[in-house]
Amino acid sequence: MRKLKDVLRLRFELSLSHRQIARSCDIGLGTVHDYLQRAEVAGLKWPLPEGWDEQQLEAALFAVSQPSAAPQTEEESGKATPDFAKIHEQRQLHRHLTLQLLWEEYKQANPDGLQYSWFCELYRQWRGKLDVVLRQEYQAGEKMFVDWAGATIPIYDRAGGAVQAGHLFVAVVGASSYTYAEVTADEQMENWLGAHMRAFEFYGGVPKLLVPDNTKTGVSKACRYDPDLNPTYQEMALHYGVGVVPARPYKPRDKAKVESGVLLIERWIIAALRHHRFLSVIDANKAVRELLERVNQKPFRKRPGSRASLFAELDKPALRALPAERFDMSQWTRAKVNIDYHVAFDSNFYSVPYNLVHAVVEIRSTPTTVEILHKGQRVASHLRGRGHGKTITVDEHRPKSHQAHLEWTPSRMVNWAQNIGPQTAQLFERILADKPHPEMGYRSCLGLIRLSKDYTPQRMEAAAARALLTGACNYQSVKSILKHSLDALPVAKATPPATPSGHEFIRGSEYFN
Repeated sequence: MRKLKDVLRLRFELSLSHRQIARSCDIGLGTVHDYLQRAEVAGLKWPLPEGWDEQQLEAALFAVSQPSAAPQTEEESGKATPDFAKIHEQRQLHRHLTLQLLWEEYKQANPDGLQYSWFCELYRQWRGKLDVVLRQEYQAGEKMFVDWAGATIPIYDRAGGAVQAGHLFVAVVGASSYTYAEVTADEQMENWLGAHMRAFEFYGGVPKLLVPDNTKTGVSKACRYDPDLNPTYQEMALHYGVGVVPARPYKPRDKAKVESGVLLIERWIIAALRHHRFLSVIDANKAVRELLERVNQKPFRKRPGSRASLFAELDKPALRALPAERFDMSQWTRAKVNIDYHVAFDSNFYSVPYNLVHAVVEIRSTPTTVEILHKGQRVASHLRGRGHGKTITVDEHRPKSHQAHLEWTPSRMVNWAQNIGPQTAQLFERILADKPHPEMGYRSCLGLIRLSKDYTPQRMEAAAARALLTGACNYQSVKSILKHSLDALPVAKATPPATPSGHEFIRGSEYFN
């Protein structure tokens, strides 16, 4: 239910459309509409009242009844057709003008006119016919496009080892095309998030939206309509107060700005550095920053100014301030609790309360800690294990029966048996010693402890003595002795084998001398 807060924040704080919110939060368009309609009925807006948690928000939204929506049809015959040309012109002139407001004004003039969904659909169809390729118009401070460049910069090993590839992260703000680039050792999550944070600091503020490609560090599951964002990436966006709207798969025009920025970086930076030998990522970034400054200051060919001057004029004033602290680069992932009330993470196993068996939980990890959350509430916290196959368990997470079972150590079992008598204690020691590992004899000892509740200490001692003399040192044998009252019978001492009498066919030891 963490996405309830995201929906309200993106709508009331960032004024995103329903479709943008659906793509950013990885939920259906109808779900976004339902959440916002419920919030309107409940009178909720963003920010929420102080102290509200997920359960209070869920109760407030889903305890109110929803008005039933009238079914809509694709054919709206006999309705007044909106002036879409005028509507499009107004949207270009006014940055914050939404289709919702335009539709409401249209309905005031035409009470029997089109319903909202069909109004939007007809407008999109009309706008799609303006040109084969719709030229995107970017508003100041609205979008920052990010991507990895296809070309790399070689990083040479000082000791003459293998040459490593330096990957280039590229970011471009929409209105001015002001470009940022940096070299990283790889394209993993830590460098992906770190490059974003350094880009925000380079620009001196944060935009309204991020438009990444469908890289695995940004999008867990690519989809044309409902991409699934990586939880860690979503958490970073929440910290900086930005929305994330990934480009559609195989639609490079959705991020044409950064595609142009990547081409610019490859032509004016990577190509210019082709004769340089860099021995570290730090050295490569020094050279990239020098050339990047030249690229951004380079005058435009067909209009006055440069990327830097246009950024200072348009994007810089529109960017929102950076938060007081940097994002804590913790990683998020999901896992299902195993039947042994542990979750697998980074080749190790961490315990959670046993009543969460089979539940899907979220794991927030830092270099030192692992936190496990269920429905937004922290249920476990562990020091991060190093190595592979380690099990980190908190005893309170076990059921009472498991805790009681683990309390029976070998020494405690033998001490308990001594309260019955020395024969019983000797039997316990024999059972534990006969096994390759003492824990393999736990069940037999626990079974004998259970038998002591049904039989007197005298009978237990007698049965233990008989088991030791006969070599039948296990739970089933002792149980059989007690059940058939064999403990009351005397035990015949084993007689040594008789020495064979003399015989003419038996050769003595002297024969072999």
